[in-house]
Amino acid sequence: MTSSGRALMLQGTASGVGKSVLAAALCRVLRRRGLRVLPFKAQNMALNAAVTADGGEIGRAQALQALACGVDADRDMNPILLKPEGDRTSQVVLGGEVWGRMDASEYQARKAELWPVVTAALDRLRSRCDVVVIEGAGSPAEVNLRRQDIVNMRVARYAGAPVLLVADIDRGGVFASLLGTLSLLPPRERRRVAGMIVNNFRGDAGLFAGGVRFLEQRGRVPVLAVVPHLDALRLPDEDSLDLAGFDGGGNGAAAVIDVAVLRLPRISNVDDCLPLLREPGVRVRLVEHGDRLGDPDLVLLPGSKATRADLAVLRARGLDRAVRAAHARGTAALGICGGFQLLGRRLVDPLGSDGSRPGISNGLGLLATSTRMSTTKVVRRVRGTVLAGPGLLTAAAGAAVAGYEIHTGRTPPLAPPLRLDAGNSATREDGARDPEGWVVGTHVHGLLESDQLRRGMLRAIAVRRGRRWRPGPLRPGPEAELDRLADAVEAATDVPRLLALVEQGGAG
Repeated sequence: MTSSGRALMLQGTASGVGKSVLAAALCRVLRRRGLRVLPFKAQNMALNAAVTADGGEIGRAQALQALACGVDADRDMNPILLKPEGDRTSQVVLGGEVWGRMDASEYQARKAELWPVVTAALDRLRSRCDVVVIEGAGSPAEVNLRRQDIVNMRVARYAGAPVLLVADIDRGGVFASLLGTLSLLPPRERRRVAGMIVNNFRGDAGLFAGGVRFLEQRGRVPVLAVVPHLDALRLPDEDSLDLAGFDGGGNGAAAVIDVAVLRLPRISNVDDCLPLLREPGVRVRLVEHGDRLGDPDLVLLPGSKATRADLAVLRARGLDRAVRAAHARGTAALGICGGFQLLGRRLVDPLGSDGSRPGISNGLGLLATSTRMSTTKVVRRVRGTVLAGPGLLTAAAGAAVAGYEIHTGRTPPLAPPLRLDAGNSATREDGARDPEGWVVGTHVHGLLESDQLRRGMLRAIAVRRGRRWRPGPLRPGPEAELDRLADAVEAATDVPRLLALVEQGGAG
């Protein structure tokens, strides 16, 4: 295959059927064959975001797919990112930068402005690679949205891409999902569907041979793969709201250290917690209500897209009282980004830039900090080191950290835990600690990826609790999990036929 900028597209019968992880798998499968592969999704709605090297913001799923391709994340891989701030409004990130805040009707009315942005980004990617693996959104059979489509079949037609239609058999109704979707597509769009993928099959796929025949006979489209269910696949989710299977970390009753993650309604970048799931002897559980918190060893307050609104819900559910009571009994607390802001005394938002009405909210008061919301967003990658201090990070002093910041709140440092490289040989301090050091906050996502920091923190917690915790072999990280995923998908897929489809392009 020559450097022709070919394209292959995955669309789904619904949201959450596995398009993102299958796209990542196919990126790696094609890369293994010596092809230069890049991912693309025109429009993503997600609260999990990633930061590009030049300070752009894109969906976490496309950053994962870039990792599968062996390249760095790029703004063009996800030109439109919608970050919900409420049930009816979203922040619109265009080309990696904040474009505005819109409700659904305003966004739909302005979609015509966005199509040139989508095509320009896709053209630039195609000029740099052999194959672009494109992910759709939701379903192409949403007939009420078809006229304003900029993410599904319109993209496939523009790219000349064959479409693989994905359904999740574990959800039930796989025959109706696939055949119903095909039946609702106009003839020109239906001709573009070159294959079907049955995802998440449990058991012996050979027992589904009759189902494959039925789908192919009724749908007149080949089933290219019956992909098996993979247990405990630990990869960042496209959307923080899809957290099924997160709890437990595979440790259960054998856990030495119990970590409770507050599940906020607009929780974002919850993949900050994934490194803890890799640690033997550490249980990670999501907690929505105060009466379920108990006495964890660590409360982790993750990011939030609407910090003050989430704070109000946290109070309504009794989590504020439960966290303060647990802290008084010896529970440590770590807040990241929005979670850091929640730990302070006040959140001041004079313009309503946080997705809530203008106003002032009292935080949990476990840190003597105050956060002021801004109309401008900080988006950047960072590197730094852990500063010496008591408590939670005392055994991690000097540890190197690398991560990223995405926040509108400005929280001045106070007994800061981190010194960050600000470029041009300058440094700055970030975050806050309480006097004893057992409550820590920082703006930096990805902090727990540092083995030295994470394990130093866990050792300090174990010593404080009078328990014996020793680091063991880590569970597989993203690279190994991507390989496991790609192995399973490759084994289940007619890869020569897939490559032929890519070479031939789509119909219609």
